[in-house]
Amino acid sequence: MNEAEVIELCREALIVTLKVSGPVLLAGLVMGVVVSLFQAVTQIQETTLAFIPKMLIIFAMTLWLLPFMLSTLGGFTKTLSDKIVAVGSNG
Repeated sequence: MNEAEVIELCREALIVTLKVSGPVLLAGLVMGVVVSLFQAVTQIQETTLAFIPKMLIIFAMTLWLLPFMLSTLGGFTKTLSDKIVAVGSNG
């Protein structure tokens, strides 16, 4: 396995990480902005008001996207194990 293949594998790992975590983090970000705007408009500065909706939306998005996350991680794991086997059989 040369340097180019290792760099490609690292790039692929970063892309998989972004695919898996990106939608959940984006949903949490959007919910945080919505709650912050609500707090600014109503002048309600309650800590739990900012925490509970974000926690619920992240939990719901994780449950909803779990099949996609598992298939993405499973595909990457299969690719990674195939490359490990190929390196072992060449060496």
